[in-house]
Amino acid sequence: MSKLIHIGFGNIVNADKLISIVSPDAAPIKRMVQKAKEDGVAIDATQGRKTKAVLIMENGMLVLSALLPETISGRLQTESESEDE
Repeated sequence: MSKLIHIGFGNIVNADKLISIVSPDAAPIKRMVQKAKEDGVAIDATQGRKTKAVLIMENGMLVLSALLPETISGRLQTESESEDE
């Protein structure tokens, strides 16, 4: 069964397809996001708010979230801990 993780504002991603969660502050990540937007492989799940996390998916898609990477990571860890019990 797929693990789903809430990334804010009612948006959910498949945690099994998630490669990494990074902060958008670094210049290389900003360039990656800009290129993804130009290529049409970016999903903006920020609901108009500032992007605070970029989720890199297995298929090369980028998902932009308004939640901090630490928040998303904490939700992912909480999800996996509850499955272990």
